[in-house]
Amino acid sequence: MLKTITARHFDLSNEMKTKAEAEIEGLRKFFDNIISADLILDSERHRKKAELKIRVYNQTLTATADTDDIYNSIDAVVVKIKGQLKKYKGKLRDKRPDEIISTVQKLTKPSTDDEEIE
Repeated sequence: MLKTITARHFDLSNEMKTKAEAEIEGLRKFFDNIISADLILDSERHRKKAELKIRVYNQTLTATADTDDIYNSIDAVVVKIKGQLKKYKGKLRDKRPDEIISTVQKLTKPSTDDEEIE
């Protein structure tokens, strides 16, 4: 899974980055085939906002949370995405799982020079 964490209007500390990465990695318990995750943290005066975009097979799930503490915003946005992932996983159970797995492997597999020759 590709993870991107962006901080706007403040400096991202190592502690905050570690917590955010751990929370994003914890989403794998709910859905294994996450392609990428983008977390955008924004800080204005008394308002701390977190936006999380998760790319899964054929869809992008988005959630936002707005609280007075950036850590609470991260926790809240992860809880919202967990609910969306559970709902999405339930919808996929009736569809073609083999096609989904092959597409995810193709998108996350790094390209090599040997593949281009063939």
